[in-house]
Amino acid sequence: MESLWLEYAWALLILIGLEGLLSADNALVLAVIAKHLPADQKKKAINYGIIMAFVFRFAALFAISFIANVWQIQAIGAAYLLYLGLKHILKARLGKKDGSLREDDKKDAAGKSFWPTVGKIALADLAFAIDSILAAVALALGLPDSPLAHFGGMDGGKFLLVVLGGIAGLILIKFAATWFVKLLGQRPALETTAYAIVAWVGVKLAVITLAHEDIAVIDYHFPHSTVWTLIFYAVLVLVALLGWFAPSNKKQVQTDQV
Repeated sequence: MESLWLEYAWALLILIGLEGLLSADNALVLAVIAKHLPADQKKKAINYGIIMAFVFRFAALFAISFIANVWQIQAIGAAYLLYLGLKHILKARLGKKDGSLREDDKKDAAGKSFWPTVGKIALADLAFAIDSILAAVALALGLPDSPLAHFGGMDGGKFLLVVLGGIAGLILIKFAATWFVKLLGQRPALETTAYAIVAWVGVKLAVITLAHEDIAVIDYHFPHSTVWTLIFYAVLVLVALLGWFAPSNKKQVQTDQV
């Protein structure tokens, strides 16, 4: 039983780390949308937007809990996560930047009043929330069942993990955004690393889909096996280390020191 909860705790730490990296970009977008407002209204707009997104996120959590065991949904989620991660990686490899997107956000936000800005912030945060929830569900479905009662057709322990991951994302966006933005500035490769992890989580969800009873391309027990668990986390740690020690990070640090 202790090993089970240790596996859940490790998965939660991985999820919080992933949420932290992704929330930095989320926070940047939110800040850009509210940038045109006065300082006092800017803070209120972001706070209201996060509160509204909190409601939306929990609504999405409850919806996902009912369909988490439908293989078609898992397949769509796997495809989406792979698309999201690989698209960002390819753009990074080709040297494309997302500055133009943020410039468009600035122009679109200019001249907007307080409440429309709040609405835009909430919608932006919801879009990021969908990505993080899909990643959390993919991680959770790969864990063994817990002794907790099922909730909405999903194992109670797995549902709790997804909920805690969603809450962690909101907390990190609100309270740790500045630190993550600074970290990404010092180690720019970490942003690509985060999306590489998203793609790898998509692979995990694809494995779960292929092992579903109605498909049975892969053995049903393989996604929960020790071998696959070790492979998944070994690759995850390797990707994180490569991102941390990437040459672009070293170049950035040297530039900062000059």
